[in-house]
This record gives sequence, C-alpha cells and structure tokens, in this order.
Amino acid sequence: MSKLIVLLLTSFCLYSIPCIAQDQANVERVHRVTHDEYEATLKFWEQKFSDFFELQVVGSTENGYDIHLIKITDPDVDDAQKQIALITSLHGGPERSGTTTALHFVEWVTGDSPEAQELRRKQILLIMPINHPESFFETDRFGNAAKIDPYTGGGPQHWDLKKLVYLSLDKAPEVKAVLDVVDRWQPEIHADLHGTGLQEYPLEKLGDRTRYQGQTMFEVSGSAYSNFALRPWDWRVTEAMIKSGEQAGYPSDRFEADAQRSFHGPAMNGISDRTWSGQSNFYTAQYGYAKYHTMVSTFEIGWEKSGIARLRGLLEIGNKPWQNEPYAGYPVNRVKFFIGHFVTAYGNSAAERRQSRVQLWQNQGQFGQAVLYPQTDGRDTYFVTTSAAANKLLVKDKDQFLKALSKRKDIDFDSFQQFLRRGPEVQVAVSKPSQKVESTYSNESGIGFRLRIPYRNPQFDSIKLNGHPLKQDAKNGWTSWFANGYTQVQINLPPSETKNQDLFLVTCEYTPDEVRRIGWEPPQEVQEQLKSKNKQ
Repeated sequence: MSKLIVLLLTSFCLYSIPCIAQDQANVERVHRVTHDEYEATLKFWEQKFSDFFELQVVGSTENGYDIHLIKITDPDVDDAQKQIALITSLHGGPERSGTTTALHFVEWVTGDSPEAQELRRKQILLIMPINHPESFFETDRFGNAAKIDPYTGGGPQHWDLKKLVYLSLDKAPEVKAVLDVVDRWQPEIHADLHGTGLQEYPLEKLGDRTRYQGQTMFEVSGSAYSNFALRPWDWRVTEAMIKSGEQAGYPSDRFEADAQRSFHGPAMNGISDRTWSGQSNFYTAQYGYAKYHTMVSTFEIGWEKSGIARLRGLLEIGNKPWQNEPYAGYPVNRVKFFIGHFVTAYGNSAAERRQSRVQLWQNQGQFGQAVLYPQTDGRDTYFVTTSAAANKLLVKDKDQFLKALSKRKDIDFDSFQQFLRRGPEVQVAVSKPSQKVESTYSNESGIGFRLRIPYRNPQFDSIKLNGHPLKQDAKNGWTSWFANGYTQVQINLPPSETKNQDLFLVTCEYTPDEVRRIGWEPPQEVQEQLKSKNKQ
C-alpha cells in the first residue's frame, strides 16, 4: 500500500504540472511584439529621452525592414573618457528573450537609478535589439532570405579571416549592419543576448507562433555550448556576471567546469567522448575581437530579469579599474604576451587607449619578443621589436645578441652590455613574430610594456629603456603599484617616443623586500649516515 502511495505521489509530482502547462486551452501565451509596436516604441523613447538617447538606422533587410542602433550616453561627460559597450541579439529572431531582454535593459538604463546614471556617465552604450527583423516579425527561423544565420555569419566559408573580410555582405545585410557598427565604434566589449524562442518548433508546430508563460531554458553566462571561443578571455569577468545573476536569484551553468571535462583538439579526437563537446569556431560577434581586441560575451536567457542582472554584472566592470589596472575600464588593453610580460595600449584617456589598442593589436603579429632566461631574482627584462630589421636582432646566444646590438646607434650600448654581463642568465629566450613582416610599422599612438615583480615592496634601483634611464612618470616613463600579488611595473611611451622606434629593450634592476631561498637538502640524519658510510 505504501509503495502504491509513493508511486502515485511521484507520478503526480512529475507529471501534473507539465500537463497543465501543455494544456493548450489553458496556457497563457507571451505577448508577441509586432513591427508597429517596436518602431513606435523606439520613436517614443527617442522623444522621451532626447537628452541622452539617439536612434540610428544602420541597415535594412531584403524585405525593407530597418535595422536600428540605439546609442545611450550622458552628453555632459566627455566621450573621450568613456568605455564603449555594444549589445546585440544576433539570434533574436526565434530566440526572442534575447531581444526582449535588450528592450527591458533600455527601459532600465534610461531610468533614474544611480546605477543607470553611472553607466550613462561612464560609457557609450550601443544597443541593437533586433538584428534579424524578418525572423523576429515573420519567420521565426535562424536563416535570412539567403539562408544565412546572422549569429554564425553562415560559417567559415563566408569569411576571409586572413584579411578579416566578410564575403557575403550582399546576401546578409543583417551581418553587414553589425560589422559596420563594430568598425565605426571599435567597442571594448560586445555582449550578445540569446535565449528562449521558437527555433525548436517545426513549421507545422508553430501554431499561433507565440511562446507560453513558463517556457524557459537552462541559463548560461559568458559563452556558447557550440563555440567555446565565444567568451571573455578572463574567467573572472564571467564570474562577475554569474555572481550578479545569483544575487538576483538566478544561477548559471559553467560549461566545461560543471561538466568536469577538458577541452580537446584534433590530436585528442580518439578520446572525444570524454571531453567537452564544444569546439572553437568563428562567429559574427568575434569579428570585433579579431580586428579590434574587443572582449566578447554571450548569454543564454530564460528570464529577462536574469539577463539584465547578468548584463549589468558585465557592464559595471567598465565603470571602475579592473583588478590590476590603474584606470577605469574593461580589461582589454594587453595586446601581446611572453612569459608573464605584456605589450599594452598607451593613453591618458579611454579614447587614446582605444586608438592605441587597435593599432597595436592589428600589428602585434609582426612583433618579436624576448627575455633573459632563466629568470633571476632582482632582475627583469622585456625586449620587443616591431620591424623586420629589428626582429633579426633577437637571437638566443647572448654574445651574438650583443654583437648585433653593437651596431645600433639608438641605444646606450655600454650601459645595456653591462646589465647583460652582470647577470647569471644563460641565454635569451626568443619569441619570433607569428606572421610574416611585410611592411614597416610606424607607431603613431604610443606603446606600453608591463612587467610584474613577484614582491610586495621591492626597491627599484634602475629601470631603463635601450640603456637610457627612465623617469618615474605615468605619461612618459614608468610607474608601479601592487595588485594581484605582484608589484605591477608599467612603462608608458607616448607617440613622440615611438613613431620612428622599432627596438625596445626594457631592463629592470630591483632589490627584493625579502630573501627567498630555493632548493632542498636531505634530513640531517641522512646526511650523517652518508658521511659515516663514505668514511668506511
């Protein structure tokens, strides 16, 4: 009897609520936004918030639907000081909660809350609520008239990734509109909103083509199951989004972390059943990353309140200094790396750093890098070359390296040679350019270099560039601060110092604030035993 009761109760718990939800006679339908409602709302907002709301038409579809861009920012604050954030819903045809989250977000960010006002003061917010109008208002299918999905861009065959050119602009005005916006604004971040919709319904099952109340999905933050490259490069950014959602009552799946699976590539195909199923791919939103070092993030949204909470978690990062940076903004300004050293953007404003970031990013493939190796306490180096001629100077052997440098007239050779000879390092560790250097690079927007000293309070004895002492100056020289367990050392060189320079030899000598010894010796008893044994 008890087993029967348990079975009946279990059956009721498992099946009664879904049966009610699927009762077509009783289910409450979600309002389906019409084209007239959308256009009228955009014009209403434009009039109501005319002080900080601007509406632009940035494209049109084959059937004549306009593609809109909303720009929201406080005009009383200098735009040069602002970060730029782009928000799209590239799957916002059938995946309707991406678009409706964008629309709810516009209502929130145009409000009077201190948080909304701060975003408007510190950032330029670019919002494209409906990127695929024909799908949103008519078809509920991913593909446009040419069967191209604006989210994926149609696949790799539609891209020339070497030239970063989209090959099907005439067939995909929805993609062209987004790329044009990215090219014009070169944003720091691009957030793409996805969610629940009608894509899983076959055409014969669409019925009245509306979702039902209670329809949701498993929410995820930061990436896409199908394309693990479509995510912020810093997991701490993703965690900030997740934390913001959790504080609002909405959890997020963490992809391969929750699945407890490693990534795999071609060499691991034999064990693909034991690895994360997603693969690296190239979708429309990654155009900004490839061309401008824009940070990309996607969202899967079941409830608009959750989407707004997690989107705010992302956007509010741009209002304050990131964990190890000295100024407010998104963590997007490191454009080259080698063994814990970084080439960084230069600039005294967000606009200057953006210009520098873009120029450096688009040319960093032809930069050479090197450090003295093994690394040594009290000494740090970072050598960067930006031309074919300078790249040839970087060789592994220290003597050959110095011999090549002795012919350069733009360095204090004696000073640099003395530094190199004083140290115990065995060789020069070299990273050659990742692409063929086809032209001479003229740096017209400055450059920065970041060293990280693994001590809290080191005493800096000498920081030099090309053998010449650098002054402690945030605009033309070096500065330091403690963050993330390191003393961060930033060298900043303005355009006047870099335009005709292709060789940057950074050397740093410091005295650590504590003595750290390395190595191991066997227990004293073992040492005594071995001594006794050797005497016999």
